[in-house]
Amino acid sequence: MKFTRFFALVIAIVCFAVPAIAAKQVQLAVVTKPGSAQYVAAEKFAELINKRSNGEYTIKVYHSGSLGKETEILQQVQLGAIQMAIVTLGPFDTFVPEIKAVAFPFLFKDFETADRVLDGPVGKEALDSLKQAGFKGLHFSENGFRNLSNNRGPIHSASDVKGLKLRVMQSTFHKELWRTLDANPTPMGWPIYSELQQGTIDGQENPLWVFDEYKLYEVQKYLALTGHVYSVHIDIANLQWFESLPKETQAMFLTAMHDAAVFQRKVNREKEAQYLVTLKEKGMIIDEHPDINSFREKVKPMKNMDMYKEPKTRALLNKLLDATK
Repeated sequence: MKFTRFFALVIAIVCFAVPAIAAKQVQLAVVTKPGSAQYVAAEKFAELINKRSNGEYTIKVYHSGSLGKETEILQQVQLGAIQMAIVTLGPFDTFVPEIKAVAFPFLFKDFETADRVLDGPVGKEALDSLKQAGFKGLHFSENGFRNLSNNRGPIHSASDVKGLKLRVMQSTFHKELWRTLDANPTPMGWPIYSELQQGTIDGQENPLWVFDEYKLYEVQKYLALTGHVYSVHIDIANLQWFESLPKETQAMFLTAMHDAAVFQRKVNREKEAQYLVTLKEKGMIIDEHPDINSFREKVKPMKNMDMYKEPKTRALLNKLLDATK
């Protein structure tokens, strides 16, 4: 009897232990903190994968830059040190130059146009271009329309930007964009609160959620709703690892990331109006209707810059411009 009970106990322990042993952990990195747009997408993706795989896969989210800046995160995914990441488009252009076309200034007039194009064939082509650098592009989640803030003074037209020492992402495109606008672009990783606080830079540009989540209203006085770039996050996996997964698992990951991105976009957009209210309450002086045409005219020549003359980049940009008409 004692042996029978002991044997039953062993069987029970083994049965309960097997799922834990069999569970496959996937590492996913974001540079931002809990509550951020990237983290919302990552957290939702983790939830969906755990549920849809019945616990076979678990997603470990590394946040708050614990695995480095975004360029470093991309390098780790590329090498296979981590399997997945959600990264702002900007740093990708040093790995896959043509992807910068997605961030062309004033390309998307609104959220609906961005969704239609990026969730369609042209968006898929852009994601597929990442394969050449060892990335599997799963989907586009959202950072949002970028707006310009600074401490030097109000900015209403493009001429007001001249000489502004501006933090930009470590991206060829973003450096050239602000040089074209006569600013003094200074590439920096994230976060940048202390640099703004100390006056190392005059300003920065980001979607509204960033101002709120990172309390930039404490270190920035003026905000202009320029909406100059629709900024995406690209949800990626290491290509070799992804292609090693069973086909049905690949499909599950793709669908889960699509659903997580759609969820995150909805959350992001629902909070836009409240972010604006909060920033005003915190004392920011906001120009809600800057002279956008002056910005548009100033950046028009960018289309003919050398960085857009490379055939793949030019082809993707032309397809995006056609798709947004």
